[in-house]
This record gives sequence, C-alpha cells and structure tokens, in this order.
Amino acid sequence: MQQFLDTTLGGLVLGAVYAAFALALCLIWRSTRIVNFAQAAMAMVTTYIALSLLNADVPYWLAFLAALAAGFGLGAVIERVIIRPVEGKAELNAVILTLGLFMVLHGLTAITFGVQHRGFPAPVSTNAISVGDTSIGITPFGILTIVVVALVMAGLVVLFRFTDLGLRMRAAAFNGEVSRLLGVRVGRMLTLGWALAAAVGAVAGMLIAGGDLVNPAFMDPFVIYGFIAAVLGGLDSPLGSVIGGLILGLSLSYVTGYVGEHLAPLVALGILMVVLLVRPSGLFSAAAARRV
Repeated sequence: MQQFLDTTLGGLVLGAVYAAFALALCLIWRSTRIVNFAQAAMAMVTTYIALSLLNADVPYWLAFLAALAAGFGLGAVIERVIIRPVEGKAELNAVILTLGLFMVLHGLTAITFGVQHRGFPAPVSTNAISVGDTSIGITPFGILTIVVVALVMAGLVVLFRFTDLGLRMRAAAFNGEVSRLLGVRVGRMLTLGWALAAAVGAVAGMLIAGGDLVNPAFMDPFVIYGFIAAVLGGLDSPLGSVIGGLILGLSLSYVTGYVGEHLAPLVALGILMVVLLVRPSGLFSAAAARRV
C-alpha cells in the first residue's frame, strides 16, 4: 500500500510537470495554430538566465519573474524575426523553422554557459513530507508544482473563454484575413501568443529544474512527453493538456514502479498511438462541426 501511495503521488507530480510543458504547447497552438518544437529549448534558455541571476545572489522569486520576462521577450522576438516571414505560407515551413531554432538555441546555450551539469535550487524543500514516522512520496516542491500548474491552467481557461483578448487571439489564429477585416490586429495577436507561450514555457522550465541538475539538454525529454500529454488531452484544450499530463505521468510512474523504467518510453508511445487511432483530436478537444 505504501508503494502504491508513493507511486501515485510521484506520478501526480510528474504529470504536473508534463502538464506545464503541454500548456505552453497548447497556448501557442490556440493562438497561432503552430506546433512549436523549439518550446523546450526556449524554456531551457530562460532557466539558464534565472540560474545566472540566482548565482549572483538574486532572490529566487525575482529570478523567477526575470525568467518569465525573458521568455515573454524571447517569444515575441522569435515570432517577429523568424516566424513572421513565413506567415501565410505552407504550415510545414514554420515547423521546420522551430526544429532549426531548437538546434540553434541548444548550440548557443552550450557555447555561452557550457555543457556541464549545474545544480538548480528550489524555493521550498525537496525532501519527502513525513507523517509521523512515515515518509510519503511527495515533497513541498511537488505540491508547489501542482498548484502552479493548476493556476496556469485556470488563467488560460479564463483568457480564452472569458476575455475579449483571448477571443481576438483565437480569431487571428483561425482566420487572419477575416479577423483583419473585423479590426483585429492580427500581427500583434500572433506576437502576443508566442510571447505568452514562451512565458508559460519558462514557468515549466523553472518547475522542471527545481532541486535538480541542469545542462543544455535537460529539457529534451519533455519535448516528447509534453507533446504526448498535449495530444492526449487535446492541443486546443488547456484542461485537456493538464489531464493528459496527469494521465501520462501516472501511467509512466506505475510502469516504472511496478514493471521497469526501461518500458516507460514504449508505454508513452503506445498511449500516443492509441489516442491517435481512437480520437486524433485528443480526449478533451472540442468536436469540429462541418456543414456539407
């Protein structure tokens, strides 16, 4: 029973981490209709910026805000300078650009900060919580991770469902020409979508790095697992991204705890294939209606 509890709690925390990254992918998809494969590398860059500030004795939460600001600015610059020139062209062009950007950011970070592993502090304890004489499989930092992911998800739901800004962002992503005719400043909405997605990615990077070692490749596994979580829940659904992340985290935690860690990638791939076969748009995506 203790192993099951520890495995479940560990899976919830792991799922929250996947959900944080999936939310960044969801945000950029909803606001620009682009799958950004450079999301992990962008988050890695902002994490290194925060680490540099922390090494200079800047308080953690100030470094956290600086990482968010850096992510916001980085996302806006990338959209304006790299993505904007291929706007309106074949969708594959933007995808290829994000893959190239992934490699460029990796190389620049390795040159600037080095490739060695560095410790990244956490704002709260990373030791397991004890109840009496028993330690349970969750830490204060794990609880903080779950709370932060829930707040980010709630913020995205409010943004896209209940605000005029969110409506304009979605309209610009779905049909730029019609949106322009209706007075929507499409260029600004697309830039804002990239900036907000990069800021959410910075949050994910800080949560993933907390209490662990970082190097330029530390975010790479989350390109795969975060994408699977987003597809599982639905790229168009913030709630689905979180639930997809939790489902994936729990599944991989149970497989690792009871079968073996070596099977985790295979199980993740199996989950992705089943979802794509049964419901390609994701478990929680809105059904698309088409009049014929």
